[in-house]
Amino acid sequence: MTDTLTAFAAGKLAALEAQSLKRTLVPTHRTDGLWVERGGRGLLSFSCNDYLNLSHHPAVKAAAMAAVEAHGAGAGASRLVTGDHPIFGELEARLAALKGTEAACVFGSGYLANAGIIPTFVGEGDVVFVDELAHACIWSGAQLSRARIVSFRHNDMQDLADKLGRLRGEGRALIATDGVFSMDGDVAPLDEISRLAQGHDAWLLVDDAHGLGVLGEGRGTAALFPEAKVDLAMGTFSKALGGYGAYVCASAPVIDFIKTRTRTVVYTTGLPPANAAAALAALDVIAADPQLAAAPLAKARRFTRALNLPEATSAVVPVVMGEAERTLAAAAALEAEGFLVVAIRPPTVPAGTARLRLAFTAGHPDAEIDRLAEAVRPLMAP
Repeated sequence: MTDTLTAFAAGKLAALEAQSLKRTLVPTHRTDGLWVERGGRGLLSFSCNDYLNLSHHPAVKAAAMAAVEAHGAGAGASRLVTGDHPIFGELEARLAALKGTEAACVFGSGYLANAGIIPTFVGEGDVVFVDELAHACIWSGAQLSRARIVSFRHNDMQDLADKLGRLRGEGRALIATDGVFSMDGDVAPLDEISRLAQGHDAWLLVDDAHGLGVLGEGRGTAALFPEAKVDLAMGTFSKALGGYGAYVCASAPVIDFIKTRTRTVVYTTGLPPANAAAALAALDVIAADPQLAAAPLAKARRFTRALNLPEATSAVVPVVMGEAERTLAAAAALEAEGFLVVAIRPPTVPAGTARLRLAFTAGHPDAEIDRLAEAVRPLMAP
């Protein structure tokens, strides 16, 4: 008998391989917040989202280890059963204060957060307006909601306004966007989006995974737009905070409703307490060093100035190469120079826009950034 599942997978893999789009896991030992070992070689990583290098910070690691000793390795059950460890409440109160909201809810991951939040508040008969370059988890949440999904052109406020005017209709409406777009590094105009949302009685969800700890003196992207009203302020612990997990901040009734009805809270085991402890310690580190949060953007701007690229607005800088094969070759050339810069290919980015995605951290030495710029320069030539 033919194993049709295996044959299906093999055919799909062969097609991806022919287009230089097959992905392969590469064992990577992160020896500290900057360096990695791959294939027996040490490489300076410009591909990690550990923007403040806190994944290896002594205080963050110590907090996680102490939590394991006190609470064990796992939460033990869903939060509504026995998995709501006291440390979660402490972390949620800290996040709410940071974001200026009444309450917060911790999730197992950013993907779980957006996949659960969106279907909690919109469904059949409602509409979700999504930036075309929003993260995959926003699209997943929108699709799971069974609401009508309307894509608007990336950061195009006229297109969003036109579609809100034509398609808002009856029912509830949600606008969902990244705060910092993870593959382009640009920032959503949250002040303008907020005005449109309020003018059309729509709620605004912002995924600030790549803004927290980096922009707005560490408070995130929305802090750049003090007039903006963000109804659902979501973010993660896995980037600048150096750990794992996610959160959403909102009004107290909204958070209460999430905790009792969001499927990715109710039907999954709670976040390990050690992750919550690590996040709290990371927030302490950021609060104690006001200059730390500003460093990744300053490093990114050093790089963009060196190559005459548009000035960086976040810690993420894309160098678009075009085709996947060319991008893979560029990544290999940089690896030969001692840099890890992973090639990003479709479907993560649109066809024809494969790129080197550089992520700058507080600890990257200026001399190495300059050396990287010199190594990238010839790769950018047509």
